[in-house]
Amino acid sequence: MTLPRKLIPDLTTLQSFESAARHGNFTRAALELNLTQSAISRQIKDLETQLGVLLFERVRQRAILSEAGKRLLPEARRLLHQTEEMMIRAAAGADATATLSIATLPTFGSRWLTPRLAGFLAAHPGSQVDIASRSEPFDFEQESFDLAIHYGQPIWARATCTFLCDEKVVPVASPTLLQSDPVASPTELIHRPLLHMATRPRLWRQWFEHCDIDADPSYRGNRFDQFSMIIEAATMAMGFALLPLYLIEQELSSGKLQIVFDQPMSTENSYYVVTPDGKREHALGSAFTAWLLSQVSNKGTTEP
Repeated sequence: MTLPRKLIPDLTTLQSFESAARHGNFTRAALELNLTQSAISRQIKDLETQLGVLLFERVRQRAILSEAGKRLLPEARRLLHQTEEMMIRAAAGADATATLSIATLPTFGSRWLTPRLAGFLAAHPGSQVDIASRSEPFDFEQESFDLAIHYGQPIWARATCTFLCDEKVVPVASPTLLQSDPVASPTELIHRPLLHMATRPRLWRQWFEHCDIDADPSYRGNRFDQFSMIIEAATMAMGFALLPLYLIEQELSSGKLQIVFDQPMSTENSYYVVTPDGKREHALGSAFTAWLLSQVSNKGTTEP
């Protein structure tokens, strides 16, 4: 269905509205946008007429957002930001034969995906990728990614989830900590300094249960909201960490971290490649998904 022209916003007018709202002053908005103050006033008036609402209240040389203006402002900023991103992507990909925009979990992207990405690009010369971090599911209609890498359950609105791999976590610590505070059995970890993932507060308790250990104090310890922070804290001997094996390949190889007890536990969720319904025929996206699956299967494991 085609929207009536009168309902399609003018981006220049929205830009004037956003600038005036940010400065609380039409004159400052005019200076920022290299327009006259009367031009800003006229554009705001046109927008108010188009919407049928008052967007600003004029109080002592200041333009104060009305309630309707406050509701419109975040939507206007979102639309302007999306438009800017669209233009940047179009300009950046002008010389590319194909482009692919990917949303990935932050630590997965930095520690597992990025070190392997050169192999994919070498196999698809002329292609260009645009990778951004996203920790939670989002609306593909609001953010124009071609696919996402998701940890959780295979549930995503208006998209298809393809199983990528399971996840196994193991207790690790720095050699310095193990030397100064050695542990002989998993039970002894209960009263040691534990590092926790804030978004997975029950992980340590689940691991103790996996080892048939009753561990009431297992929630105590410092908390972080990214695995990358926990990895750094663990290498600095701040405590014992329960980490996915695929995230600490470099630290285990270099000896910065050591597996304390070789008792891996599979977590309750898995990793998935998520393809929005409108991008199922995206050729480079399909090739990237197949490449991801090959990177997992080449190791002969269900974890990256």
